[in-house]
Amino acid sequence: MYAIVDIETTGGHASANGITDIAIFLHDGEKVYHRFQSLINPQQPIPIYIQALTGINNDMVKEAPVFADVAAEIYDLLHDKIFIAHNVNFDYSFVRYHLAAAGFSLDCKKLCTVRLSRKIIPGYPSYSLGKLCHQLGIENDSRHRAMGDAFATSALFSMLLAEDKGGHVQQSLLVKSKEQLLPPHLPKNLMDELPKNPGVYYFHDQKGKVIYVGKAKNIKKRVNSHFSGNNPNRQRQNFLRDIHNITWQICGTELMSLILEASEIKRLWPEHNRSLKRFDQAYALYQFEDQNGYIRLAIGKKKKYQQSIYSFGLMLEGYELLRKLMLDFNLCPKLCFVQKNDESCSGIINHHCNGACLGTESAEVYNTRVLQAIHHLQTNMPTFIIYDEGRDAAEQSFILMEKGQFYGMGYAEKTFNSTDLKVIKEVLKPYPENDYVKNLIYQFAYNNPNKLISLV
Repeated sequence: MYAIVDIETTGGHASANGITDIAIFLHDGEKVYHRFQSLINPQQPIPIYIQALTGINNDMVKEAPVFADVAAEIYDLLHDKIFIAHNVNFDYSFVRYHLAAAGFSLDCKKLCTVRLSRKIIPGYPSYSLGKLCHQLGIENDSRHRAMGDAFATSALFSMLLAEDKGGHVQQSLLVKSKEQLLPPHLPKNLMDELPKNPGVYYFHDQKGKVIYVGKAKNIKKRVNSHFSGNNPNRQRQNFLRDIHNITWQICGTELMSLILEASEIKRLWPEHNRSLKRFDQAYALYQFEDQNGYIRLAIGKKKKYQQSIYSFGLMLEGYELLRKLMLDFNLCPKLCFVQKNDESCSGIINHHCNGACLGTESAEVYNTRVLQAIHHLQTNMPTFIIYDEGRDAAEQSFILMEKGQFYGMGYAEKTFNSTDLKVIKEVLKPYPENDYVKNLIYQFAYNNPNKLISLV
């Protein structure tokens, strides 16, 4: 038995919006044998644009029952049926959420007439309910009202049952098919093609634009996890509705997946990614020559296109390193912007400034020590390669850190064993500097010293 459902709502996500109109058509596989419809008082104002779309205004629902008053009847109609709707995850998430708020737990199998239509009657330019029904000759004089749209959906479903020579309806109901969990516009064959390898996957919208980038140890398993559950919040509903395609890149290791994910999020800036967008080392150590010819060191906010000596997550971390360089190489705290007041130089008082700030030490002599400090800092940054598994048994992977900076990563055949930096770079793809990635690599190197080869 099937329950064909259509609802009208005050907004796009169940957790913050109400139902204003609901219709349920019970279908036995051949015909509709029972109909239910009710306006619902959503207990919140209906936005003007939704009033214009549905024709349902605040006065019409003022005396209507609240959802809790009809929840028991709705549950009785639905709980032992297969829940059907056009874009089923939207309707199901609303009905399930509001039934739960009234004390009823709904857990039905679902069928989406958008997905079924794409399979059973392919080739139409649009699968929106109104346009598809118009193309099929199904009349609906009450579009965007629950009764009219439920009638149109039931007529469409009857047509799909009659045309279903490939058994798509029954196949979609199988537990292993996961068809009922998928976004309405995502072809199931893509899910079947997903690899079980580590890598990065991309969700695309209708125009092909990347809207989300993710990484996984097992791409197939991770992508499927996005579509399980019935979270009713707006972010999830918008996310699922936008997905039309999936592409992916296989990586040799989970670390390479993490690196590629971070790089791609920075490059593509997808709408539905949030966390990695916010990660950046905020400060850096810079050098410049002042008007008197002295090389100055300074901690400042990191700028994307300005070369820095070193970068830091915290300003305090930067000043700690700078103070160490001052003490080790007798640098002036005023010329390093550590002392910013007009008082006497604390470095002279403490005998680690030779008077550069007063002009008693020449720029040439002072700059020699500054360059020594920079050279010391850079030469003490490690250069190493991480060797690991490739994308198949005949391949190995490489990640290069050069003088403390992430250079890039790539793959070569198992027989490749060079430790020559120039030769190694030929098989690597360079990536932009990324401090999040740098932290990942250092942590991996610390935990996996056996996969590390230091290079001079």
